[in-house]
Amino acid sequence: MKIKIVSLAVLLSLASYHANAKEFVLTDNENGLAKGNWSVSSQALGVKGKMFTIENTVLKGGKQDGTEVLTISSDNFTIKLSPTRGLGILSVVGDGVRMGWDSPVNEIVHPKYINLESRGGIGWLDGFNEMMVRCGFEWTGHAVQADGLMYTLHGRAQNTPVSKLMVDIADKAPYTITVKGLIKENTFKKSNLETWASLSYVPGSREFTVHDVVTNKSDYARDYQIIYHSNFGTPILEEGAQFVAPVKEISPFNDYAKNGLNTWQTYLGPTKGFDEMVFNVYPFADNNGQTQVMVTNKAGDKAAGIAYNIKQLPVLSLWKNTDTLKQGYVTGLEPGTSFAYPVTIEREQKRVRQLEPGQSAEFTLTYSLLSNKDDVTKYAKKIEAIQGNQQTKVVNEPMAKE
Repeated sequence: MKIKIVSLAVLLSLASYHANAKEFVLTDNENGLAKGNWSVSSQALGVKGKMFTIENTVLKGGKQDGTEVLTISSDNFTIKLSPTRGLGILSVVGDGVRMGWDSPVNEIVHPKYINLESRGGIGWLDGFNEMMVRCGFEWTGHAVQADGLMYTLHGRAQNTPVSKLMVDIADKAPYTITVKGLIKENTFKKSNLETWASLSYVPGSREFTVHDVVTNKSDYARDYQIIYHSNFGTPILEEGAQFVAPVKEISPFNDYAKNGLNTWQTYLGPTKGFDEMVFNVYPFADNNGQTQVMVTNKAGDKAAGIAYNIKQLPVLSLWKNTDTLKQGYVTGLEPGTSFAYPVTIEREQKRVRQLEPGQSAEFTLTYSLLSNKDDVTKYAKKIEAIQGNQQTKVVNEPMAKE
């Protein structure tokens, strides 16, 4: 598998600061810097045009004690991130529409209170409530014990506080805001992966871009995997909601999912006793490898969309968890390098990628909040254009057994 080597210019831009921008370093472990509570606004910076505020808050009490939440607000649009939880996206709200969900985990749990190996390797679930979780990068997928190791559910990145955190604000219109965090997955003899995770947002817009660069800092080749576990509940998810995507091939993740193959494009309302149902998807893309997917409510006037490149993220896991509201009524649209099978299966099926020493791979995803029928229709037409007259292949059997 050929991996794109990121240019020196890109690496420098991630490791230092952009020229012609206002830069704020909030955390730098090498220099003992942790600003904690902090804020800045367009007014304070003398920025004209769309107003915005950026605020970092340290939470207190319970299992979220010490967790940091960074909030970007502009024009009735709010993005919440947690630098303490791998710069995951907690929620996005705009025009009365939320991208996110209601998990039984109702605190933003600090990783120090999470044992990833508990309950047979699924301790990751003790903190799972974000809109977007980075599952990786050393491994991802369902928990498995192999090679003398416990590969816990969905890896370590989301439960790793960033070692560096910076906020850049361009000094010229449109005054793009970029939040960057350094995630270190460094283990003696086993891993030395470092990821610059970032989110960029133009004040006043209804979309934002995630751009991550993962680098193997080791002297040896290392495996890596990533799933961008993107999760949506009400008000987008409801009975009659739809998954809209240019699907090349779809198959059930396991035997239970075989029961939902005939209705994979639609959703139930909250249903007691509904277990997780997952489908493996290979999307179509345009000539440049670009594709996009979305989940929309029944009326087609509220939706969440994700655009990305299948050269970077060739597969997508469609996760339906339409259980009761208290249990966690949610769907996941999950672009990835791998499916959610344990790493042992993904290795057998040749979906685990590898980085040579010093090599990097990058991933770019643009998320869109669509809050009216016109915007949803336009997004759907782009998906339809990618699909064109190409047929979807429905495979009736799972590609692997756990």
